[in-house]
Amino acid sequence: MQTTLNAAWVQQMLLPRSTTAHKGNFGTLTILAGSAHYPGAAMLAAAGALRAGAGIVRLAATAQVCAVAAAQLPACTYQPLAQNAEGGIASAALPEALAPPATALLAGCGLGNTAETGLLVAALLDTCPCPFVLDADALNVLAGHLPAGQDETVRRAMLHALATARQPVIVTPHIGEMSRLCGIPPAEAQQDMAGVALQFASRHNCVVVLKSHVTVVATPSGELYVNNTAGNAGLAKGGSGDVLAGIIAALLAQGHAPHIAAAAGVWLHAAAADAAVEITGETGLSPADLPTYLCTVWRQLGR
Repeated sequence: MQTTLNAAWVQQMLLPRSTTAHKGNFGTLTILAGSAHYPGAAMLAAAGALRAGAGIVRLAATAQVCAVAAAQLPACTYQPLAQNAEGGIASAALPEALAPPATALLAGCGLGNTAETGLLVAALLDTCPCPFVLDADALNVLAGHLPAGQDETVRRAMLHALATARQPVIVTPHIGEMSRLCGIPPAEAQQDMAGVALQFASRHNCVVVLKSHVTVVATPSGELYVNNTAGNAGLAKGGSGDVLAGIIAALLAQGHAPHIAAAAGVWLHAAAADAAVEITGETGLSPADLPTYLCTVWRQLGR
């Protein structure tokens, strides 16, 4: 079954908030993100999550990243974690990050493409107690794409772990990341986005958000959601995907089914870009603008 995403579909899936609601009704999202080289990725993901309505957004990151983010995002809560030699989160800190209860988790944005990130993601697949989203560097290590080179043995082992993960997983690759995950040329992934995404979702029991100028969302049961009605070339900038991951994870934290969180998040992110370019133009659009203009989209939806 194929569904074209639009405002009416999102309105139907995401109901208005109750007038008697409190923050506990909208979930807690833990975000494992950022490193010495990429603190902004964690901030963009957290900003997207806040504007997407999660009740509590907790950034679990190194002390350095937490300090930088706290100066800009006072609405988040922070959980400083041990730092590894490359400036990212030490894999040994994962049990500490998972200890506070959460209704969803996001991992990968700016973590660094390192062996430590690989250990962290492998442990997450085995032990995470809630549904989660894997983005960016989490996808690199999932594909065995490490600084020492491509490791096919690692890719096969990690994909087996993905297929047998304890909790539902959403993966959010762009075309290059998808090609590495599947072991195929990028042109092949681009040419048949729907087929590649559906096959990967079925084989590895996850929801796939495959990003390009058109974005498709595929489910293990064969459903396909296509966003070709919203979005623009202003999104073709580093950091846009971090905001999208935060939006999707926030919807997941609020209790939406993984495929609904993924598909609605894709459309909301694209619609925010369309609202933004009315002011910024495509060239001037910054990923940091997207969370603010997401508010415009919510208002248009009556949400």
